[in-house]
Parts: sequence; C-alpha cells; structure tokens
Amino acid sequence: MSGTSEGPTPAADLDRSAVTVSDIKAPTRRTAAEDTDGGPPAYRSVFAAAPLAMAVVDREGLVTDANEALGGLLGGGTAGLVGRSAADLLDLASDARTWHAYREVLRGRQAKLRCTRRLKRPDGRSLWAQVTVAPLDGGPGGVLLSVTDVSGHRELQARLRHLQMHDPVTRLPNRTLFFERVTGALEAESYEQSGTGRIGLCYLDLDGFKAVNDTLGHRVGDRLLAAVAERLTACAEEAGRTRPSVPLVARLGGDEFALLVEDSTGTEQLADLAESVLKVLQAPFDLSGQRLNVSASIGVVERHAAGTTATGLMQAADTTLYWAKVDGKDRWTLFDPERNAHLMTRQALASTLRPAIERGEFRLDYQPLVGMSDGRLRGVEALVRWDHPRFGLLPPNRFVALAEEDGSIVPLGRWVLATACRQAREWQLAHPDDQPLFVSVNVAVRQVWDSDLVADVAEILAETQLDPALLQLELTESAVMGSAGRPLQALQALSDMGVNIAIDDFGTGYSNLAYLSRLPVSVLKLDGSFVRGFQYEGTGAPPNPADEVVVEAMIDLAHRLGLTVTAECVETSAQATRLRRIGCDTGQGWLYSRPVPPDRISELMAGASYAVGNP
Repeated sequence: MSGTSEGPTPAADLDRSAVTVSDIKAPTRRTAAEDTDGGPPAYRSVFAAAPLAMAVVDREGLVTDANEALGGLLGGGTAGLVGRSAADLLDLASDARTWHAYREVLRGRQAKLRCTRRLKRPDGRSLWAQVTVAPLDGGPGGVLLSVTDVSGHRELQARLRHLQMHDPVTRLPNRTLFFERVTGALEAESYEQSGTGRIGLCYLDLDGFKAVNDTLGHRVGDRLLAAVAERLTACAEEAGRTRPSVPLVARLGGDEFALLVEDSTGTEQLADLAESVLKVLQAPFDLSGQRLNVSASIGVVERHAAGTTATGLMQAADTTLYWAKVDGKDRWTLFDPERNAHLMTRQALASTLRPAIERGEFRLDYQPLVGMSDGRLRGVEALVRWDHPRFGLLPPNRFVALAEEDGSIVPLGRWVLATACRQAREWQLAHPDDQPLFVSVNVAVRQVWDSDLVADVAEILAETQLDPALLQLELTESAVMGSAGRPLQALQALSDMGVNIAIDDFGTGYSNLAYLSRLPVSVLKLDGSFVRGFQYEGTGAPPNPADEVVVEAMIDLAHRLGLTVTAECVETSAQATRLRRIGCDTGQGWLYSRPVPPDRISELMAGASYAVGNP
C-alpha cells in the first residue's frame, strides 16, 4: 500500500486542514501506575474486534500492531503492516504541514491530528481516507491511528461540486468556475513559474437571441444555447491542437459565453480564436426542423497577467463587447486603452456635471456676429465652457450631449441664459451711445420639454431689464423643423414676447422649406459646410459654382420669407466678399474673431468696425 497527495485537495473538500481547531487539546498524562501496569493492553480486545481500521504506532512512527480492518482496507493483510512506517503507509509526509503536525502528536506536544489523504492500494485502485492520530491511553507510549474510508463522501462532494460549477443547459463551466479559473491564472505563482505570463479572453454575446426566446419560446432558446456551446467547445479544442492548453469555454449567463486563454501568446492568437468563433457560428442551426441563424459580437482582451485582476479583466472585456455591438454586431473588437480612456473620461464628466453647475465651474465666451455690408459688430453668440479642475477648459462638444442625456442641460441652460442676458445688459449700460448688441444663446430641445422655457426667459429678462429684441435663441434645424405641440407653442410664445428665434446649422437637417414658412423664426444660420465651399479662391483650386448657387438660393428664399441670414465659419476675406455679394446679412467666424471673454467684446465695441473686403 502506498500513499500520494496527487496535487492539491479540491476546493470542495470540507476537511482540508491538517489539524482542525476542535482537535487542538492539551495532551493528557498517564499516571506512573498506568505506565507500569503489566499484562495485555486494556484496548486489545476492542482493538481486534472493532470494524474501524486501526493501528498502534510507537514514538518512532513504526506500526507495532494493526487490526484486520486496517489490513483489509489497505489491501495487504495485517502481517505486512507491523514494523512499517505509518507515515509511508498513509502518505503523512507528503506535505510539510501534515508532517509537522504528525510528529508533534508522536512527541506528545499536540493532542490530535486529523487529515484526509488519497491512498493507492496494491491492486491499483485509489481511495480517499480520513486519518486520525491520537495519543494512546491505557497502554505503552505511542499513538492510536484510525483510518476511515471516505471515498463515497468525496465522490458525492465531487458530484455536487460539478453541479454547482456547471451550467445545466449547456453543461459548460458556469460563471463561478470561470472566475475561479481566472483568479487562479492571475496568481503570481501560476504565471511566474512557467508559461508566457499573459492571459487572453474572448467575451461574446449572441446577437438577437432575445428575439428567439420571445418568438419561439425558452425551450428552443435553450436548445440553441446548447448547440452554440457544442460549436464553441469544438472551436476551442481545435485551437488547442497546436497550443499547450485548450481554451476554457464557459457560459456566464443568458446568451453570454467566454473563452479563457491561459498562457496566451499575444493578440494574434486571440484574434484567430475570435475569427474562428464567428466562422463556426455562421452555419445555420437545425433544431428538430427549426432552422435558425445566429451571429455573435465578441470583445477581445489580451494582456500581461501581472498587475491584472479578474474584475479588471472582465470590465475590459465587457466594455469591448459593448464596442463590438455599437460598431455593428457580428464582429470582434480588440480592447483599445485609448478608446477606453475616452470612455472613462466621458463617464467622469457625466458623473460630475450637476455638482459642477452648483460649484460654478462654467463660464461664457462670446463670438462676434458682424454685419456683412458695413463690418460693424451687431451681436454675439454666447458659448459655454467648462473649467474642469482635472481636464482643463472643455468646449461645448465635450459635455453638452452628456448634459442633454442626463437632464442637467436644464439647470445649465438656465444659467447660460441668465449670464448672457446679464452680460448683454452690462454692455448696453457701458456703451449707451452705441447701438446695443444682441446676444444669441443656444437652446436644447430638452430645455423646452423638461422646463418652462417661456417662464424662465420672461423672468430672466425682467431681472436683467434686457429688451427681448436683444435676445436671440438658437435651436438646431432638426429640432425646430420637427416641432409640434408644446415645443411649437413655446417658440410662438417666445416670438410673441419679442425674442428672436434662429435656426442653427441650417441646411444639414430636414430642410423642409414649406414648413419653414409656418414657424416663428426670424433668422437662419447657414451651416459652415456651405461656407467652406467658398474657400478655394486664391489657393489655386477653382471655386465650386454649385456652392454659390445653393447658398444664393437659400439666402434669396429666406429674404422672401422676411428672415435674415447669418453665415457661420467665415474664415477668409474671399469667403466674406462672395457672401456679401450674394446678400448674406451677418457673418461669424475666425475672420472676425474667435470666441473671447466679455472684456474683449467691450474693447471691440469701443474700436473701429471690421474691414470690409480687405484680406
């Protein structure tokens, strides 16, 4: 009979410790009378007849007596046991902790040892045995060793563990076992001793699986999942033919699967695996006459194991899977740290938007709106900036869309409107002899729906004492052209109040010119894409005559409807000249000024007009 530990005890072993807490007792001492008592030991009759396998071991660790039950259990009879080392028979020296505890019991320094060992019989069969070693009372010095066959219990434990760690539908490892394997692969001792020191993961989700469940029922859905699992397993086995190990395939829940590659050789290996997964899923599934097609989106992550956590790996995989979905599905996407950094920045901004409004982290710059005919400053557009304590000064395109998503655009928009109106009134009071500037403020559609914009404007105009005619509200073309119900009523009420309504980026959205005549709009702002078509003059490239025809037609139509036209993105004098020639009313762009602080606008009001027609 020989013993072997054969690797670490499985996680489900309920008695892994060499010494249990309840077994640590103070050793009992025998009296002198007991030590000198002659005759056969008091335990001998019970020892021989007991069904429990037992042996007496002296202080040197050698078996001095053994009963028939132990001989039968170990498969060699009792004759061959006497004089043998108990540690060799029962594999007590295979690990340091058990060996130390056993020697302490032999020396009388520890009360008891209980451990579980895997033993091999002479006939080749194995058994799991629970070994207990305790001081022997009522006889010569030594210890009593008892052995119980717990193989049935261990087999039951193994079956229960398998059920606990595997998905009942696909029979694949489940999320619990998957994370156990990932955590083990990321332990330093796992990747430092051998392997590549890298880890890879393909995290996939079936596209449109919910529709299968909803239309054909969960039974068909479960059969589809099982069929997908078979193909993924075959794919992993094929990938493992030329690799040291086969990727672990697991079902993480729902229609989510994962393929874990330990000791990855690089992103190329993971890319090949992802490609093969997409390919094997392309063939239709025939489920008892029900023919189904399915595709998958896959997030691929590959990195050094050092410094990586299971949570971090899965977060990266989940993010990358989302990218694959957004990018069009039926594809794999590799984790991109830069893209992830942008996403994290976006999330950081979104989470701090509302507190930033309360803390006053926003400011307004103003870009001049200049008369095309005389070059004089007519008005300004208020442009909000976020002076972020971590990311610096952020332009509107970095946070306005986020504000619209979470509703913080309402308090932010109210602050912008109040600040711009107050500033316009200050300029008017500071330059009483000059024509007052109007201020143009961008308004999001959500401000119309989620707040009483009309009441807000009326209250702010009353507080600042700004003439309504000096306030212009800009809405995008797509928002204004589709207006109906409450938005249209709000725009009409604002127009009746005397506020000017402008359509921003005109020409890029619906361009429903018939509907335009029924809206309370006073200004069209031509999108910069039209104006940029004028910039080829003087560069050697011929201008596009179609651009000028289209812009001239829009300006003519606007004038016939009683509207004024502002051209955005005017950057060269050649553009300004052509816009002026075809009748554009005002211009806005870097030719005149970039967005500037309020005090700079005051300086421009005090200065001469912008040059007309000069380069």
